[in-house]
Amino acid sequence: MDIAELDYELPPELIAQTPVEPRDSSRLLVYRRAGGAIEHHLASALPRLLSRELVVVNDTRVVPARLRLRRETGGAVEILLVERLDDGSWEALARPAGRLRPGERLGPVELVEPLGAGRWTVRLEGEPDGQAPLPPYIHEPLRDPGRYQTVYAREAGSAAAPTAGLHLTPELVERLDPVRVTLHVGLDTFRPVTAPRLEEHELHGERYSVAAEAWERIAAAERVLAVGTTTVRVLETVVRGAPLDGRTSLFVTPGFEFQRVDALLTNFHLPRSTLLALVMAFAGVEETRELYRVAVAERYRFYSFGDAMLVL
Repeated sequence: MDIAELDYELPPELIAQTPVEPRDSSRLLVYRRAGGAIEHHLASALPRLLSRELVVVNDTRVVPARLRLRRETGGAVEILLVERLDDGSWEALARPAGRLRPGERLGPVELVEPLGAGRWTVRLEGEPDGQAPLPPYIHEPLRDPGRYQTVYAREAGSAAAPTAGLHLTPELVERLDPVRVTLHVGLDTFRPVTAPRLEEHELHGERYSVAAEAWERIAAAERVLAVGTTTVRVLETVVRGAPLDGRTSLFVTPGFEFQRVDALLTNFHLPRSTLLALVMAFAGVEETRELYRVAVAERYRFYSFGDAMLVL
């Protein structure tokens, strides 16, 4: 698939800068694959739009991982902690990275080894105590860091929020009674595709875990609604025989055969992203293009703090 097929035109003013209040007042574009119908609702309508789907969410918690530091020379450096490694060190992104050297100290951070493309292994004193790692397209300060967490976030480990879940309030969660899985969102989720063809893009993998009793419910369900692309990757990894605790580098692209996900709740994603490729795989390439065209025409809000789409 040529990467240009993942492009679309988006007016900049449709990139959501702040979350809506309450969470479930965000708009919800509903696409029914069986008949091709498109409907417009609010996220608060989700329980009545579903019938027999078991809802599955990703309960990872975002780490306050954006550290703004200074070198001894006074130069500013930003470190984004991406993933805690088994030995207690972190994989991180540093910028600007050009003059940084192994062994250099930046406040609580020690640079250990360069990994290329701005990636480093680092050691951190104590626990992360920075800012919420908002995406670079969000320019407004976030007044409440809790708005970049789902209301059911549990185990800290993510460098970005599983944003489809940001629309769910405690009341919606109670009504939907979701099953929880965990995937710690890392570099794979927000790294853009730069290769000329989608198949040439390389995934580094992200950590996930599923409790045995949760998988029993998921495996036995008549239909499953995945809340977010990260949840899709967990479910479609485990259903193929992977262990309940591990790493996944599953790359979902058009032509993929879904074995456990029957419906999808997702935000509107960036062009040339693996997330958009996954949505195209689930809803259809041309169908997704049309849905995004409709969303732009109807002035839906896009990206992390934007509106959502439900594909049934």
